[in-house]
Amino acid sequence: MNDFDAIVIGTGAAGGIVAAVLAEAGQRVLLLERGADNPSPESPRDHLRNQRLSIYGHNAGPDISDHPRIAVAPNGTTSLVHPHEPGYQNNAACVGGGTRVYGGMAWRFMPQDFRMATTYGIPAGSSLADWPITYDDLEPFYERAEWEIGVSGATGADKFAGPRKKPYPLPPVDSNPERIALERGAAKLGLNTFPIPLLINTIPYNNRPACGKCGMCIGFACPTNSKNGTQNTMVPRALATGRCMLVTGAMAQKVHTDPRGNATAVSYFVNDKLQTHTAGMVICSAGAIESARLLLNSATVHHPHGLGNDFDQVGRHLQGHTYTGAFGVMPEPIFDGQGPGVSIATTQFNHHNPSIVGGGLLANEFIKLPALFIKWAMPPGQPRWGLAAKQYARENYRRTIHVQGPTQDIPNPEARVTIDPQIRDRWGIPVARLSGTTHPETIRTANFLRHRAEEWLTASGAKKVWSYPPQLQLSAGQHQAGTCRMGNDPKTSVTNSWGQIHGCENLYVIDGSLHPTNGGFNPALTIMALAFRSASYLIDRDQ
Repeated sequence: MNDFDAIVIGTGAAGGIVAAVLAEAGQRVLLLERGADNPSPESPRDHLRNQRLSIYGHNAGPDISDHPRIAVAPNGTTSLVHPHEPGYQNNAACVGGGTRVYGGMAWRFMPQDFRMATTYGIPAGSSLADWPITYDDLEPFYERAEWEIGVSGATGADKFAGPRKKPYPLPPVDSNPERIALERGAAKLGLNTFPIPLLINTIPYNNRPACGKCGMCIGFACPTNSKNGTQNTMVPRALATGRCMLVTGAMAQKVHTDPRGNATAVSYFVNDKLQTHTAGMVICSAGAIESARLLLNSATVHHPHGLGNDFDQVGRHLQGHTYTGAFGVMPEPIFDGQGPGVSIATTQFNHHNPSIVGGGLLANEFIKLPALFIKWAMPPGQPRWGLAAKQYARENYRRTIHVQGPTQDIPNPEARVTIDPQIRDRWGIPVARLSGTTHPETIRTANFLRHRAEEWLTASGAKKVWSYPPQLQLSAGQHQAGTCRMGNDPKTSVTNSWGQIHGCENLYVIDGSLHPTNGGFNPALTIMALAFRSASYLIDRDQ
């Protein structure tokens, strides 16, 4: 008899959901998390050491010294990078993963996002592809994620969104002066705008309070426990069954398989001691970089290039989002200090832009930490240190609007994760090697959106507007996706539409790795919806 019915590796947006669905259906689940379970009130709130501004460190993992990676620059030079440094493409490592410290934007992808190749054709050199499922296939699970995790929003306000059957369970965030100013500009330009859907309680929900409006949302754990992630919803549900065992500080080393490629066990380190447990199935939910790394490090005699990698697809098509936008200084103060800050968006430019492949959303920004304002939000030529920087910040911090959003990446097969032949982590496991860039079409689309942001700010009354051209570079970070893409053809994909690795009956990937394309939106809600869909399939399959 196996030690467990299932082993789930990772507790983030997908893993926490999979563990809860399986445990609530009666399965015995081992849930592994390489990070810690930091109670929200104890999570550091340092302005210079957080997941958004990690100049000197960060607050939600992974440990800086134990988890290096190799980053390959576009010019071919390599460097050893640590989790808080540029080029690492970090996502949090703690119970809840990135959902503990994300801003909580809760977007559904649009129907066109599942049919990008059909809609636009395939740009030369790209690996743009359709999903093997449609928006309609995922819609019931978007709904389930919104209601079981908790999403606030204005139902029906986004006229470009896909159809839905139920409203949001929570009302939208309140308006603020930024939103009022941007609504004026949107009206002049004919833009459809609306409140941003958020995984944040605007009223008490699921026995947790409404948002306290502190403003330290993105990059931090919520001090009032009003931001909804798997750490305060699905993981507690899994543990409440008594059938899920959570092990933190657990670094997965290898997935063991039989000669047919079926998973039999997982080895992992806890306190530097190697442990192995057997299971009827294994689910990799460690994020697009670490899930790919684990599969590549699990090579066997029968699968010498890594599990699921017979056609050299594991680790390819790495995507995230190229962010673009513009800054504007208003004549009057428009910042009221009330969090979360984000309050208005338009999806008018996500599709149907002449000669542009895809697009992206534009929205006002979360409240910026003062240090971030000095680092990011000052105009070109403005000193960023000394008396001049302090004076500028004092006069303009409350008058500056930042409109930006994620551009849908056009995937590049050479943007990829491999394992480094020499560098090892603390446990002797080969580290991830990140190389390649997004496709040039991504940059062209990002520039289009940058200019639309400038126009919106100008129409809203900004007296000074500026922006920065996006650069061709690797795009992954907290929105990482695509390295184990789902599809019907094993030669061009790693899994089927349920996340089951081709040719393996009981080995699954369920996280952002599955996304053939990553939409022009923050992907958290789509990752959650896919997790509910795949976990439901696993239950139905075993009945």
